[in-house]
Amino acid sequence: MGHSEMLLAVAGLPENDVEGLAQRLARGEWTTFAPEERIAFAAAHRLSRAPASFSADDRALLAATFGAERAADLVYHVAWCNYMTRFADAFQLPLERTNVFAELAERAAREVRHDR
Repeated sequence: MGHSEMLLAVAGLPENDVEGLAQRLARGEWTTFAPEERIAFAAAHRLSRAPASFSADDRALLAATFGAERAADLVYHVAWCNYMTRFADAFQLPLERTNVFAELAERAAREVRHDR
């Protein structure tokens, strides 16, 4: 299972929606998403594909959209994911075949349902 798909599943997206959403995101089909999400996707794409082109205007747009702290979190998370991908690619580490967090996610979902 790819890391993006795993993160979507852990976030609570139904399993039958995970693959389709991951494919839409990968193809850059963002028009159905909220404007704020499209801004985040565009920043992540630029940081992943051409990090040196990420400009002061890009940073200002993120900060105006999400606030300085959330914008910094977004940039940090994108950078971390890119690091992990490059590390795994360099050592040809295989992706997990199953969602290693599925059991924990289900347990958390049961606890949330129980608390209501």
